[in-house]
Amino acid sequence: MSADTPIGGNLPIVTIFESYGSGASYVGPRVAEALGLPFHRQAFSSEEIEEAESRRENEGLIARVFGALGTSYGGVDVGDVTAAQRDTYELTTENTRIVLDEAARGGVIVGRNGAFILADRPGALHVRLDGPLRQRVERAARDSGIDLARAEKRQKREDQARAVMSIDLYGWDPRRDEYYDLVINTGRLDLDTAVEIIVAASRVRARQLQG
Repeated sequence: MSADTPIGGNLPIVTIFESYGSGASYVGPRVAEALGLPFHRQAFSSEEIEEAESRRENEGLIARVFGALGTSYGGVDVGDVTAAQRDTYELTTENTRIVLDEAARGGVIVGRNGAFILADRPGALHVRLDGPLRQRVERAARDSGIDLARAEKRQKREDQARAVMSIDLYGWDPRRDEYYDLVINTGRLDLDTAVEIIVAASRVRARQLQG
């Protein structure tokens, strides 16, 4: 058993939501490694969101998500209202099941509305990563090996799509701070410092839970 695992079966949980290019793909796995926890990636990558919109396919999970969002997301045509409502219910139910299953095993959960679903989970630490727009776009372009123009398009698409998914599927806006314990500006703090802060905060939470 890891030294970071609280006694009594309440495994450490860290949820991370990021604005595009804030560094979650670097921070998340390193926080998990430092805490001895599983890492659970977000449901859709930047590449998958980009591909789904460019192809406008009517198949696959991400297409179902965009279809369920209807007119809230401008890149998708409106489908049958009843089918969209059914898909919204099924997608929300399935995503919630996945998050609760991941939380039962402990770990670092990126995206998936984890901060909202696990808002009342004892010992969970909820983190949002953000930063100045230009720095986020430049980091994303560098890390993904794409040019700035493409990264700028991804930022506009992805920040909108992820917010709309949360608002339409769960009724909360992940860009607001009410559900987070930490909001870290990775434009002012380097990513390794962000990892250290999150790890330290999670360990404090674990000690509090042990009483």
